[in-house]
Amino acid sequence: MGCRDVHAATVLAFLSGTASVAGLFAAVLLPNWRLMRLHTFNKNEKNVTVYTGLWIKCARFDGSRDCVIYDTDWYRAVDQLDLRVLQFALPCSMLTAVSALLLCLIGMCNTAFVSNVPNIKLAKCLVNSPGCHLVSGLLFLLACVMCLTPSIWVIFYNNGLNKKYEPVFTFDISVYITMASAGGLFFTSVLLFIWYCACKTLPSPFWQPLYSHSSSMHSYASQPYTARSRLSAIEIDIPVVTHTS
Repeated sequence: MGCRDVHAATVLAFLSGTASVAGLFAAVLLPNWRLMRLHTFNKNEKNVTVYTGLWIKCARFDGSRDCVIYDTDWYRAVDQLDLRVLQFALPCSMLTAVSALLLCLIGMCNTAFVSNVPNIKLAKCLVNSPGCHLVSGLLFLLACVMCLTPSIWVIFYNNGLNKKYEPVFTFDISVYITMASAGGLFFTSVLLFIWYCACKTLPSPFWQPLYSHSSSMHSYASQPYTARSRLSAIEIDIPVVTHTS
């Protein structure tokens, strides 16, 4: 596997990272982090289910799709610590994952479109494609930890609420979406690390993106020295003519 080619591993990693970011975006917007189901023994009344999200809260009667209470200012008055942490953790995780996607895309574009024999004057300005993939993998791993840890905490916090009050709290689909997205981020990170390690074992002309060990740079650098040595040889070998009377 050559580092100078775009492989299925890097393309699959980019697609997996994009799908994971989309899943996180959906989980952030959906009001389905926690359900609170309120039962009534009055036959003339209906049971109420409260859907709690990170930004809004919606209360519905059973069998109805319309919200009886739709609180758009819920993000200001969140009284549950796990949801408050998620309000900061998930956007930070999304921002980190998007940065990793951009780095991965830059690395693939540089691999696909940059010439194998660069201009020596611009060699120091070239983008290190394997380095982009390595940093991208680290950022994907960081994004995975930032979204997975508070999502798992929601499950334990939900059990604590049921023990403290009544068993009316359940976690909803957003928790599963976030965990699946975290798994996708982890898979993307592992895939990029495998690609990086495979490229690192290749010979240096393929691995060094700045061509520090390439033969072309040595051939260009040796020309001035050869020219000077030839001039010095000419100067030394000039014959001396003497006049005899």
